[in-house]
Amino acid sequence: MQYTANTLEHHWMPFTANRDFKESPRLITKGEGVYLWDHKGNKLLDGSSGLFCSAAGHGRREIAEAVYAQLQTLDYTAPFGMGQPASFELARRIAALTPDEINHVFFVNSGSEAVDTALKISMAYHRARGEGQRTRFISRERAYHGVNIGGVSLSGMVKNRETFSGVMPNVVCMRHTWLEENAFTKGQPAHGAELAEDLQRFVDTYGGTTIAACFVEPIAGSTGALIPPKGYLERLREICDKNGILLVFDEVICGFGRLGTPFGAQAFGVDPDIMTMAKALTNGAQPMGAVAVKDEIYETVVNAAPEGAIEFFHGYTYSGHPAACAAGLATQDIYENEKLFDRAADLSDYFLDAVFALQDLEIVTDIRGLGLMAGIDVKPGRVPGLRGTEIQKRLFWNGLHIKFTGDSAIVAPPLVTERSQIDEMSAILRATLEEFRD
Repeated sequence: MQYTANTLEHHWMPFTANRDFKESPRLITKGEGVYLWDHKGNKLLDGSSGLFCSAAGHGRREIAEAVYAQLQTLDYTAPFGMGQPASFELARRIAALTPDEINHVFFVNSGSEAVDTALKISMAYHRARGEGQRTRFISRERAYHGVNIGGVSLSGMVKNRETFSGVMPNVVCMRHTWLEENAFTKGQPAHGAELAEDLQRFVDTYGGTTIAACFVEPIAGSTGALIPPKGYLERLREICDKNGILLVFDEVICGFGRLGTPFGAQAFGVDPDIMTMAKALTNGAQPMGAVAVKDEIYETVVNAAPEGAIEFFHGYTYSGHPAACAAGLATQDIYENEKLFDRAADLSDYFLDAVFALQDLEIVTDIRGLGLMAGIDVKPGRVPGLRGTEIQKRLFWNGLHIKFTGDSAIVAPPLVTERSQIDEMSAILRATLEEFRD
């Protein structure tokens, strides 16, 4: 196939400068392990696990074979009022990884759908408890919770909101947790726990009994890996408990080993009431997301309905799709058999040292990191975000894929990455960043 602007025109690409891309396309045609190949035959290191999805590396034949076998046996069945075995087994496997009281899993098809489902579960739970007046939701500045209308309503990123005025009402945002005095901190920063008091201010302003849930990413991923300050998540948990507010962790990026633990909840020692997940759930091999909830939430919603009645009027045609479940089960086997969460924990210090070694570059204004996840801020150019875009494109042609949001890079290599590959990534990053000088 010839990859020219004319042959690419029919696809309206997501989160992409379409005109710019089609003039000089960057197409991936193959993936294996920690590597990708472009349409010109060039080999790249994948420094962001695709889009934080391929934690076990690309081209895992175990997953492909499991999906193939499932499709040969049962390709699809309606998920409403019927079931198929793989979804029940995958729910059990997920529940074995979540905090002790979180044992019920609702399947969706993406992180965006998981967030909208968590919003609905929150509403259903409070209504079942006789507290239907809890209609307000709390989120954060610089938050990303997907692109469905509920997630957009929660998001604290202006470009994700300004075109779409029909968002949910009654959403207010706490301040984000990036502080200048925490610049170049490895791990949890010392300053900023008091920012959690924004939630208390909203309780004092609107009344705690009007707030349904507080949504936070354990690490705010898409805007550059904002690590929570010490004591911050603990204080949110305390305020939520005192006021009957559900605490929701958006674990779409942090989940499945990224921080050296199954989820961010374990990494920070704070248990939420609800968790959303996706991406690495199936290693990115099939679209899938999930929402896991505490037993008390599930039981309250289910037991409030009459016997034999549908308890929760929500779901998707492809919820718990057989092929996605097969991919999820094969992925969980890989994580367990290869001890990839432990491997990520062991690799973390080496990875963070390599990334933080870039702080001597004049263009770098901050670096943050925990586990196998780091954010690198670069000095903006004449227009905010433009330099980050140019660096991302240059990195691609220099042999490295890294996710950028504006002028922030997010580095999150697969959990199977070797130390020598970390060295390669950091060398390409350094050489490329040195090409950009004021």
